[in-house]
Amino acid sequence: MNRPAPVEITYENLRFLITHNPTNATLSKFIEELQRFGVRTLVRVCDATYDRGPIESQGIQVLDWPFDDGAPPPSEIVEDWLNLLKNKFREEPGCCVAVHCVAGLGRKRRGAFNSKQLLYLEKYRPKMRLRFKDANGHCCVQ
Repeated sequence: MNRPAPVEITYENLRFLITHNPTNATLSKFIEELQRFGVRTLVRVCDATYDRGPIESQGIQVLDWPFDDGAPPPSEIVEDWLNLLKNKFREEPGCCVAVHCVAGLGRKRRGAFNSKQLLYLEKYRPKMRLRFKDANGHCCVQ
């Protein structure tokens, strides 16, 4: 089965890799992709479908924060996500955090967001939780 290529998203010193959900059979190729992008943390937002051991043995942290496919994330996961990013990008500016759901279809096709997700985004109000200063006193996220 052809899997869509991973997509890197960069904003200032924040780097994200949005990727497909591998299987145990495709795990070695998946690990190569993570390493090519310098990923040190992988967030799975779906139920596990593969063994995390081979990924962790390569020094990549795997976090499991599943929620229903097609639904917006619960507030606890949003808080965990923002705390992770704040800590990771403060400790390792320019590092790459990977995330995947079940299929990752929304990365490549128009109309992939459903009404529940759109409503969530329309109501979401940022609280500037990712603002912090680096070691030189410069703001890292605007």
